[in-house]
Amino acid sequence: MKKILLMGTALCMVFAMSSCKSKESAYKKAYEKAKAQQEVTTTTTQQTNPVAVTPVTTTTTTPATDYSNVSVRSENVSLVSGPALKAYSVVVGSFGVKSNATGLASTLSGKGFTPRVVQASTTQGTMYRVIATSYDTKAEAAQSRNSLEGQYPGAWLLYQK
Repeated sequence: MKKILLMGTALCMVFAMSSCKSKESAYKKAYEKAKAQQEVTTTTTQQTNPVAVTPVTTTTTTPATDYSNVSVRSENVSLVSGPALKAYSVVVGSFGVKSNATGLASTLSGKGFTPRVVQASTTQGTMYRVIATSYDTKAEAAQSRNSLEGQYPGAWLLYQK
């Protein structure tokens, strides 16, 4: 009797497990239905909401021309080499050894600049400043410094006393 009961239970379990399986055709039908619904939604959205294309316009802004807040260092300097200085100069290098300053000046000459080397007496001793450009106005010097800072980080403005 136990054997029959055990065989009956096993047979019921086999039927129960096989009946819970989903059929591939059921999945396929659900997928096709969802796909068709998505196509209908996309088609109606495209028909009812036309896309307006607007051209892209670019605007260029001019940099501020107010250079009143640009810091300027004022020093008494004497010209060592190069043409005469104007009121505002852009210093791209400062050295304690004169030959290092003249080396940078020759590099600047090769790049098309008209460099100047000046001597300044500071609390650290004598310093040789390498000037790439020199201008009469602060605004011109600040613009030049801004363009040179990419090549010479730390470039600064000098006002000759």
